[in-house]
Amino acid sequence: MYKLYGPVMTRTSRVIWMLEEIGAPYELEPAAPRTPEIWALNPSGKVPVLIDGDRAISDSSAIMTYLADKHGALTYPAGTLERAEQDALFHTILDEIDAVLWVAARHSFILPEDKRVPAIRASVEWEFDRNFQRLEKRFKGPFLMGDKMTIADILLIHCMSWARNSGFPLNSDVLSAYGKEMRARPAHMRMAEMPAKA
Repeated sequence: MYKLYGPVMTRTSRVIWMLEEIGAPYELEPAAPRTPEIWALNPSGKVPVLIDGDRAISDSSAIMTYLADKHGALTYPAGTLERAEQDALFHTILDEIDAVLWVAARHSFILPEDKRVPAIRASVEWEFDRNFQRLEKRFKGPFLMGDKMTIADILLIHCMSWARNSGFPLNSDVLSAYGKEMRARPAHMRMAEMPAKA
């Protein structure tokens, strides 16, 4: 039984969806970021944090990779060319999609007001749109890498939902259709139906 810390409406949802996909038992503790409970588990104060036994694992991408490797699910085996391709996609999404959305979020509501640069929005929207359309060229279907769903799919769909909720353009009919199909998966629907603060 894993224990997962973090509200659903954060990157914690990536890990919830993954746990639902692989059928691993977990308990969700919806502690908010930068609370004493989270500071005690993660020096950055960020969520999610996964507890496995007496060890705390932080960062959603590290948690997803750990769970994939441990359970042999939603991943290609380490040391294979397919895994190298999967890792390349995963890190491209982190670098070119997630990071861009995070810059926009920081400058809209996370940073102290006197440190925000609202005008950066136009730049990051342009960068997101360019990167998103480039990603479409790497899509094989029905999943990113073809017939096998991987953690890269979970990461991208979370980022696409984040972008949509933040008013970013999703200028790819191919990826938009893929996103709709992925969000209809039972495991994703179970995650999406959880209360926002649960």
